[in-house]
Amino acid sequence: MKRHFYITDNLDDLEQVEQELESSGVDTPQIHILSEHDAEVKNHHLHEVEAVLKKDVVHSMEIGAVTGVIAAIVVLVVAYMAGWTESAAGWTPFIFLAVVLLGFCTWEGGLFGIQEPHYQFKRFQEALHEGKHVLFVDVDTKQENTLCQVVSRHPQLQIAGIGEATPELVVEAQKKWRSFMKAMP
Repeated sequence: MKRHFYITDNLDDLEQVEQELESSGVDTPQIHILSEHDAEVKNHHLHEVEAVLKKDVVHSMEIGAVTGVIAAIVVLVVAYMAGWTESAAGWTPFIFLAVVLLGFCTWEGGLFGIQEPHYQFKRFQEALHEGKHVLFVDVDTKQENTLCQVVSRHPQLQIAGIGEATPELVVEAQKKWRSFMKAMP
C-alpha cells in the first residue's frame, strides 16, 4: 500500500472527496484528515487523525525498543564475557537488568516522541499552521486509479507527496472492528 498526501484549505471539498472515495470502494480506515482545526473536521464528519497518532509516539517507541534490545544484548554479552554469570547469583541479575534497560529505553522513546509531530507529518507543519488541511489516503495498487479519478475532479487539492502507508493487516483489522461495532446492539 502507498499513502498519498494532498493539501487544501476547503473542508467542504474534502467532505465530498471522502464521500466519493468511500462510494468508489476505498474504506474509511484508509482515509484521514490531518488538521489543527479538529472541531471543524468533526463538524464536517471527516475521518480525522487520532490525537496520539499526530505525535511520533509509536515511531519513537520503536526506535527506543531497538536501542533497548541492543543495550540488553550488550549487558548480557559483557556479563558472560567477564565471567560474572558464574557467580552465585548467576544470570538472574543480568537478565533483570537487560529487561529493565529494554523497558526504560522503550519508555524514553515514547516520551521523546510525544513531544514531536509524527515523522511523516513534519513536512506539513507550516501548511497546518496556515490553516490548511492534509488529506492522506492509503491505497493498494488496485485502488490507485480510483484515487486518481476522484482527485482529478477536485482541482483545489494540491498533491503533496507519497509516503509509507498503514500496513494492510491493520487496515483490515480496522474494517472488521467497524463492522463488528455496527453489528453489536
